[in-house]
Amino acid sequence: MPLAVRGGCQDRLSPLRMSLMYAMIDGRWLTGRSACRTGTSRDGTVRLGAGGWTPLDSDRYQWLQIDLGSRKQVVSIATQGRYRSSDWTSQYQLLYSDTPNNWRPYLKNGNIWTFRGNNNSEEVVREEFQHPIVARYVRFVPLHWSLRGRAGVRLDLYGCSYWADVISFDGHSIISYRFRSKKMKTVRDVISLKFKTTARDGVLLYGEGQQGDFISLELRRAALELSINLGSSQYNLIEGQTSVSSGSLLDDGHWHSVVMERHRRNINFTLDHHTHQFRTNGEFEHLDLDYELSIGGLSESAKAAVGGKQNFVGCMEGITYNQENITSLVRRRKVDTSSFRNLTFTCAESTYFPVYFNWSSFLRLPGQRDSDTLSVSLSFRTWNPNGVLMFTQLAEGWLELGLMEGKVTVYINVTQKRSTRVDISSGLGLNDGQWHSVHLNALDNYAMLTVDGDEASTVRTAIPAQIKTGGTYYFGGFFAAANGGSLQRSFQGCIQMIHIDDHLVDLRAVEEGHLGTFENVSLDMCAIIDRCVPNHCEHGGRCSQTWETFSCNCSGTGYTGATCHTSLYQQSCEEYRHQGKSSGLYWIDPDGSGPMAPLRVHCDMTEAAVWSTLKNNLPPQTSVSAVERNGKAALQILYNATEDQVASLTSRAERCEQFVSYSCRMSRLLGGPDGAPFTWWVGRDNKRHFYWGGSGPGIQKCACGIGNNCTDAKHHCNCDADLRSWKEDAGLLVYKEHLPVSKVVVGDASRAGSEAKLTVGPLRCQGDRNFWNAASFTSPASSLHFKSFRSESSTDISFYFKTSSSHGVLLENLGAENFLHIEIRGSSMLVLSFEFGGKQMELTVHSPNPLNDDQWHRVEAEKNIKEAVLQLDGQYREVKATPALGHTQLEVYTDLYVGALNGQRGFLGCMRALKINGVLLDLENRAEVTPGVKPGCQGHCSSYRMQCRNGGKCVERYNGFSCDCSLTAYDGPFCTDDVGGYFEAGTLVRYDFLSDHGASPQGDLNVGRLGEANLTQEELVFSFSTHSAPSILVYISSRSRDYMAVVLRHNGSLQVRYSLGGLPEPYTIDIDHRNMANGQPHFVNITRRLREIHLQLDHYPMSTFTLPEASDARFHLVKSIFLGKVYGEFAGETSEAGWLMFNILKLL
Repeated sequence: MPLAVRGGCQDRLSPLRMSLMYAMIDGRWLTGRSACRTGTSRDGTVRLGAGGWTPLDSDRYQWLQIDLGSRKQVVSIATQGRYRSSDWTSQYQLLYSDTPNNWRPYLKNGNIWTFRGNNNSEEVVREEFQHPIVARYVRFVPLHWSLRGRAGVRLDLYGCSYWADVISFDGHSIISYRFRSKKMKTVRDVISLKFKTTARDGVLLYGEGQQGDFISLELRRAALELSINLGSSQYNLIEGQTSVSSGSLLDDGHWHSVVMERHRRNINFTLDHHTHQFRTNGEFEHLDLDYELSIGGLSESAKAAVGGKQNFVGCMEGITYNQENITSLVRRRKVDTSSFRNLTFTCAESTYFPVYFNWSSFLRLPGQRDSDTLSVSLSFRTWNPNGVLMFTQLAEGWLELGLMEGKVTVYINVTQKRSTRVDISSGLGLNDGQWHSVHLNALDNYAMLTVDGDEASTVRTAIPAQIKTGGTYYFGGFFAAANGGSLQRSFQGCIQMIHIDDHLVDLRAVEEGHLGTFENVSLDMCAIIDRCVPNHCEHGGRCSQTWETFSCNCSGTGYTGATCHTSLYQQSCEEYRHQGKSSGLYWIDPDGSGPMAPLRVHCDMTEAAVWSTLKNNLPPQTSVSAVERNGKAALQILYNATEDQVASLTSRAERCEQFVSYSCRMSRLLGGPDGAPFTWWVGRDNKRHFYWGGSGPGIQKCACGIGNNCTDAKHHCNCDADLRSWKEDAGLLVYKEHLPVSKVVVGDASRAGSEAKLTVGPLRCQGDRNFWNAASFTSPASSLHFKSFRSESSTDISFYFKTSSSHGVLLENLGAENFLHIEIRGSSMLVLSFEFGGKQMELTVHSPNPLNDDQWHRVEAEKNIKEAVLQLDGQYREVKATPALGHTQLEVYTDLYVGALNGQRGFLGCMRALKINGVLLDLENRAEVTPGVKPGCQGHCSSYRMQCRNGGKCVERYNGFSCDCSLTAYDGPFCTDDVGGYFEAGTLVRYDFLSDHGASPQGDLNVGRLGEANLTQEELVFSFSTHSAPSILVYISSRSRDYMAVVLRHNGSLQVRYSLGGLPEPYTIDIDHRNMANGQPHFVNITRRLREIHLQLDHYPMSTFTLPEASDARFHLVKSIFLGKVYGEFAGETSEAGWLMFNILKLL
């Protein structure tokens, strides 16, 4: 099999041919779990069967172990079935180790990886490792094999030689690496090393300086913590220390690689291929260290200074500091190793021998029988809160040791005379993945339980009867027949250091079949995986886990979804407006699912365009004081947002502005004697600007200088006249690339008599260019091409579309891997197809309404390592769990095509606001150069007309629409806001209806065109509040003697009057049950159809009244409507109307 070796291995060494056609006869190169078929060749080697390896027993306990002679770097594996046979392996796993024990499973994407093998005897299947492994021993473990034969394999491993100096640390030994000079001051550092240990705490590296700088690498609870301090400001006002933790379960006795790269305050901290990027706290950029770096721990004097930390116990190799190979210096005796009692360059084999249990495992071990003393101890680690650690059948009764809700619990059931159950528990949160020890003793009518060696917390309890042991112990599970009364909770995790009757169990003898029995366990391996490291819960989501999966708690993060990927908030005020929201404070998330946190702004939706307002900390007319020694005063302007958040807000806005005002008395602004300005302001990117509100860049003038109307024509600002009277220069800063104002430096406020007051208004931004970024597809063969994009473990796509076609591909990319495809099928079905972990998935959402209705529809799609989601119009969705062994690494997608790439089932219609992971894809810009696609999208009113409410008229705009509310009784962006007025005593509002000679005979009339109409029906709706009674609320007059009135009587009750002719007196409706002049808001709806009148008052049930038959049913020649006081047209009522607040008025 002539296969190439990737990377640098190919240059250094030929492929490592461990072909099983020929294996060394002494077994050094090849060993197996069971006997295998063999035959002898002429050259003295053993030919394995017909060419390859196969065990005599094909079951799940077989393995093939390869000894590479020394540690090697292995990069790939290639397999075949046995030569000309029916024996092959279709799926397998790999284990590896430096020694013939403590095996480590090969992981990919955070999971124990199952390799795809062979389906015949001749095909070669090669697998490249995601990351090279370094090992001397490799185990091939068949999982599934040929149904027509047995498990069998021929394999090659490929890689290269590996060598590194190894140093063993016993907890007392320290390497003191002395600097060439007494002090080191660096702006760039690179530190790298590899370590392995079974201790969960210990200092790997430490260095400090007399100025307070330090750097530390330390194991804490089996996680690696990097702490660094480049210096704190005076009096520690700015704390410079930064600590970052990475990894977990690092006490597993396997090698782990660490690289720390620092350039100034930027740090890349990489542990086992996972990189954490961060910036240090504080303002300093140099690391100042004195004398030396300590590797492996701290001296006793240094321990006392930093809190008595433990030294490292284990092995290290490849220790480098700024390109200096420290391990090589140790071997050449070039550094101080005087603290080593016995300096060795080998790593002793570990006594670590764990047993790995899954949900169907058990280990059965013997013990003393009929003993009146039971003694069992063990260590365990798990993520599951519940599970059986040990179960034994007593001579009479049973005993179970297990976990319940993270506590160690003991249940003893004694049945000598009567059934008696004893329960004891100890510990808390023991399902944290750490090793925990348990010791249980039961003798002399009492039981003792000790957890983690804490004798002071030992729990003791009485047993009502003497126990007698049964002599058999089940760990991690048990046979159903032996269950007795136990709860059967499977244990998933690792157990080691098992003692029965105070004797350590020889687990090696168990593996060799000399002691006990087991079912479905892995011996000499702990394959525990921390599914929360790295943390796949985004945006600060809190990760919790069980043995098989993890979950994210997104509460308080502002995000939702299985991995806290999707923002709960819209990206702009414009999007809130199109949800029908009114003005107010809102959280917006400008980059959607991106790393930027949401920010809170005020959304002003009262105008046709939407304004986003971000306030700052500077009160209006702030007096300029606190002048520094240089005669200048610097005023910091702070916002409740980061620079990146503000930049994102302004970049997507149509325009931005910020009001600034400088009030002065003998305090000049811009006109300095040498041309340099006295005052300047600092904007984005910390750049200075020398123009003022109302002016622009490059023009050192104020607004009055632009308009040539300054107080003194010799100057370009009012304040530059240097007068003793108060003057002001004010205006808007409108160059959004410069905004917001972050600092104003005032340079002329220290003279005697000088005074200045500064106002910096909020940052205001209008519109959202991204929301209306659109393209029209006029040909089914057209598509927009975008370059490939990348994502981490989550990808989300969102956009709006509208079409009149019943089918069409909305977007897709092509390729064998990481493909993505979204299309409309059959006018009511939206389909998302994509690849995940080598498997194709499809999600389908059915819409109850047709999707080809030429209305805007919103599509949101997300896939992460937990699930895939497809959502349509915020209502209809499908969710599917993604495969457990899916991708978690960086994914690279091929080029993306909006529309169909090949022209088949192409999209016809409009698309807008296309975003991937919160980043806009500029459809308009790409449409400019693409045939068959036009920038923008007309016909917004055909989609959004229904959002203009209460008779508002939709007005088409290039990049959206607006609602014309001028002929309604409402206001606001969608004609939904109440129109109100405040009435003082004696005031009124009169509105004369225009005559409409062209009115339709059906009477379909709008307010303002009712003059000379004869109404057979009308609806009057309004709200009011007042303390005055009697009062006239509404009076509608006519050119005849007809009228309608709504009044408050002297007692505050409501009265409605109709005078339509035919009756000697007006028809009156009295609502006497409450006083309406109580200052509270009240709602009135009066609807008439011919003689039937319906009246709705507040929350009370609707009342129905009928005009007498003698009354006319027409309201003749409507003329005017009066709100409040009426002059001479309404006899019998006072003209003292008091005050009223009208909110809604509608007349049909």
